Amino acid sequence: MSDTTPPPPPPTRPSGSASPETHVIDYRAAEHLLAARDPRGAVKLLDSVIAAHPENTAARLLRARAFFAAAQLRPAALEFELVLEREPDNAFAHFALARTHERSGRPDQARRHFRLAAALDPQPEYLEAARFED
Repeated sequence: MSDTTPPPPPPTRPSGSASPETHVIDYRAAEHLLAARDPRGAVKLLDSVIAAHPENTAARLLRARAFFAAAQLRPAALEFELVLEREPDNAFAHFALARTHERSGRPDQARRHFRLAAALDPQPEYLEAARFED
C-alpha cells in the first residue's frame, strides 16, 4: 500500500528570523520580479527587507520604482522623498520623483525635480525632461 498523503509544506521562518543573506536574496529576487514586470511581487519581498533594514536606501529606491511601476504613485513619491532626504544629490531619485509627480498631474513639482536631476547629472534624458529653455 502506498502512502498518498501529500508532503508537509516547507518550513516557514518565524517572523523576524531572516538572516542578512535572506534579505540579499529577497532584494535580488525583487530586482528580477521588477524586471519581469511583477512590481507587486517585488514590493512584497522588499517590505521584509525594509522592515529589517529601514536605513537601506537601495532597497527603498527599488521599492519606490516598484510602486511606480504598479501605478501606486503616492507610495512611490513617499519612498523617493525618503531616499532624497538621505541622499539629496541622487539624480535618479530626483528624476524618478519628477516622473511620479508628472504622472500624478503635478507639473510644477515635476519640473523642479527634473531640473535638479539635470543639474546633478546632465545626461541627455534628464536635460530634455528639465526643459531649461521654458
